[in-house]
Amino acid sequence: MRLDKYLSESTDLSRSEARKVLSSGEITINGEVVKRGTHVVQEGDDVRWDDDKLELIGLRYIMLNKPAGYECSLRNSQHLPVMDLIDVDKRDRLHTVGRLDVETTGLILITDDGKWTHRIISPRHRCDKVYLATLAEPLPDNAEELFAAGVLLDGEDKPTLPAVLERVDELSARLTIQEGKYHQVRRMFASLGNHVLALHRERIGSLALNDDLLPGESRYLTDAEVAELAQAESNELD
Repeated sequence: MRLDKYLSESTDLSRSEARKVLSSGEITINGEVVKRGTHVVQEGDDVRWDDDKLELIGLRYIMLNKPAGYECSLRNSQHLPVMDLIDVDKRDRLHTVGRLDVETTGLILITDDGKWTHRIISPRHRCDKVYLATLAEPLPDNAEELFAAGVLLDGEDKPTLPAVLERVDELSARLTIQEGKYHQVRRMFASLGNHVLALHRERIGSLALNDDLLPGESRYLTDAEVAELAQAESNELD
């Protein structure tokens, strides 16, 4: 990799800023000052900026406990983006794995690995997403059967995939789905004439939101957690 690109990839410097730092003689490779941005960095080279060792930023996988009032979209709006809650370098490279609407709280995954994201969000890969919903009205007696059979949402031409509904109490229920249609959980309950007052995502695949992770807090996933979620593709539909 060219040295100027290596600097922009491993720091917050832009390519033009990296060239200025290089021209000032602040960069060394294996103990020698290098000023040319075209210099090719080899694997194993010791690259330093003012004696601080630089390393390329690898792929990142982050769990965030999303609070209400933040949105996953990057478009401009009156709501703050969830990325503002993540204090990491090169934040602009990251994206959310699917989305939660502004008022929905709970587990959101953040990464810069597009292939990993696809394995999780594609309905072909049958990755469970588990939500706890607080409802305005009690559910009908046959709600479990209706959701298990799939429901046709307003504006859709195909019913949802089978979903698992578990009653928690009279006005709350846990719903497991394998898709991510726009406002799907809220629309599914609306199809029963009900309204979701609060919605919290508890789990994605095998990964549950940590109980000790407060709203707005985040942590990196372990290698084992990343690998296990990636195995979602082994459950792909025929």
